Amino acid sequence: MEPRHQPLSIDFFYQPTIELARSLLGCLLVKETAEGLASGYIVETEAYMGAGDRAAHSFGNRRTKRTEVMFGEPGRVYTYVMHTHTLINVVSGEKNIPHAVLIRAIDPHEGLNLIEKRRKGRKRREWTNGPGKLTEALGITREDYGRLFTEWPLYIAPGYIPESISSGPRIGIENTGEARFHPWRFWVTGNSCVSR
Repeated sequence: MEPRHQPLSIDFFYQPTIELARSLLGCLLVKETAEGLASGYIVETEAYMGAGDRAAHSFGNRRTKRTEVMFGEPGRVYTYVMHTHTLINVVSGEKNIPHAVLIRAIDPHEGLNLIEKRRKGRKRREWTNGPGKLTEALGITREDYGRLFTEWPLYIAPGYIPESISSGPRIGIENTGEARFHPWRFWVTGNSCVSR
């Protein structure tokens, strides 16, 4: 199938991880399913810096069935389930350097009726303001693991360049020692869809 939007080229994903985490802000995350297309502009990300980052799944070069895709080339989809929620990451870093960027929040753009149906009973500002919420809203599942973000049905397309980007410590990683203080969370300043 042909994607509705033109995906970013694979070269985009070959940036250093921190730069990629910032560059993803404003890009359009798109998922096309049998139900239809849903998309949103990425407004919050977190960088995870691999073997030396105690908060990363690949800390100490931990290589498991779950983390295997992180050791592949940049631009791959890394999905995993936390509690009952699927979370989505962009694999970054060169091959065998297992970095990733977590997509934490998006600003809904297309398929709003579909998003509303999937996030039934939630206020609009709570549709996609968290990493498990946005995957439910777009229909992203664990089965998307290993895909390329440059190909249908799950891809990242050009969007807009944010006027201002804020940064601060990552969220929800309290038991990771000094890693919890690294200012590797980035968000579009003032956007109402940012997680907190």
